[in-house]
Amino acid sequence: MPRRSESYETMMEKLEDIVNKMDSKELSLDESLKKYEEGIKLCNKLYKVLNEAEGKIKLLTESGEKDFQEE
Repeated sequence: MPRRSESYETMMEKLEDIVNKMDSKELSLDESLKKYEEGIKLCNKLYKVLNEAEGKIKLLTESGEKDFQEE
């Protein structure tokens, strides 16, 4: 059975957890490398989600990108 897609928020929480663990300086070099690799994979997934969202937003606007204007 395929794994259910994780939400953006869940992936961000995992990434923040990885960063906090690496900042704690309690990991061995090997553990740090594994966490770094896991973090890079998460970053790539997050980038893909953001790019897909940007594409959807562009499709929903009438003439492509529009600047936000405060009233």
